[in-house]
Amino acid sequence: MSFLFGSRSSKTFKPKKNIPESSHQYVLLKHAEATLGSGNLRQAVMLPEGEDLNEWIAVNTVDFFNQINMLYGTITEFCTETSCLVMSAGPRYEYHWADGTNIKKPIKCSAPKYIDYLMTWVQDQLDDETLFPSKIGVPFPKNFMSVAKTILKRLFRVYAHIYHQHFDSVMQLQEEAHLNTSFKHFIFFVQEFNLIDRRELAPLQDLIEKLGSKDR
Repeated sequence: MSFLFGSRSSKTFKPKKNIPESSHQYVLLKHAEATLGSGNLRQAVMLPEGEDLNEWIAVNTVDFFNQINMLYGTITEFCTETSCLVMSAGPRYEYHWADGTNIKKPIKCSAPKYIDYLMTWVQDQLDDETLFPSKIGVPFPKNFMSVAKTILKRLFRVYAHIYHQHFDSVMQLQEEAHLNTSFKHFIFFVQEFNLIDRRELAPLQDLIEKLGSKDR
């Protein structure tokens, strides 16, 4: 059974953004996977010696996009226009969508619609060779870091929505260990390079502190 293509349109599922095997970024991705296997996530997120920071952030951003894509894919049948009328992370946090180009004024929409907008927008950024160059020697643009920060800030909202609104479903599917490991990796990474403002992380602050304290 494929959970990726349930009753919802397959458009929710962006194709996996693949890193070309011949590229240096592929080597970095393999390094990341190998160090993750060691179990020490704080160490796994550190910039490998002699590597370019932008490239390391790019590789990991693509990886987090793929992880969140899969995780959200497991619960799409529970995240519907009726069950999730607004994109929220608990009763205190609600997100409205705007991308600055197609939708300039923030709009209130259902969680599945918001996440579809969000993942489509992220995919477009990742596919833009001027923003995320995959060829060796092509420099990253001056605005790369600010774009990466916006991507990660928005991807965090998908984690926040899953934890607040769908954790029961995640537990029923026995996916909580997968979700927790993915989120812990994500949080350690953004903390290591200070990529998301603390205020943005507020919806999951208790969980973040719990995950961090286990590692001290």
